Amino acid sequence: MKFKEYPDRDMLALDVANEIAGDLETHLLHHDTASFAVAGGTTPAPIFDDLCAADIAWDRVHVMATDERWVPFESERSNARMIRDRLLTDRAAAARFLPFHVPARDPEEVLAEIESQILPELPLSVLLLGMGEDMHTASLFPGVEGLLQALSADAPVLSVLRPQSQPEPRVSLSAHVLDGALAKHLVIYGEAKKKALDQALSLPPDQAPIQAVLTEITVHWAP
Repeated sequence: MKFKEYPDRDMLALDVANEIAGDLETHLLHHDTASFAVAGGTTPAPIFDDLCAADIAWDRVHVMATDERWVPFESERSNARMIRDRLLTDRAAAARFLPFHVPARDPEEVLAEIESQILPELPLSVLLLGMGEDMHTASLFPGVEGLLQALSADAPVLSVLRPQSQPEPRVSLSAHVLDGALAKHLVIYGEAKKKALDQALSLPPDQAPIQAVLTEITVHWAP
């Protein structure tokens, strides 16, 4: 694990955007396409504001969320909506987006259909993760129903998680898919998350799910 510290969040956002653009560009030198899985929520949005203007072959980049709430795209809780609004604009509008949510009564009904789109993209070329103070990442929350399966080495590509604290199910890339990305970045802000990450290093993944994806990752931190 490589740890990079920044004096402020603006500088972090610009540096991470440059690193990711470089990772994607390097991958595209040797491959026809690159797959890019990104966190939802508020953490990556400023990074996307810088990254979307990068001068790379975005038409060869396939973007997906690391996880998705089982809500329509129009919902304010949709990660896809945030990714499209903040990342898939400017030059990055040429990228292809692979949505996880499709209209259905239950996520399990369409999981195989979604996975069939993701399998050709593996291993992920570049991964951008966030982490909560509870040491969750993507939708891998400590104690959540479905976590042990999602952490398993033989888990399917996608896992369905049902946090009791959330109003809807979530679909998430499983831990081994996240950990298998060729270039991995974790962005965290504030002392509380820095302490949580330090704590996670000595805990098993079922208590600190972020622990399952820390192999050869670059951690970017700002106050």
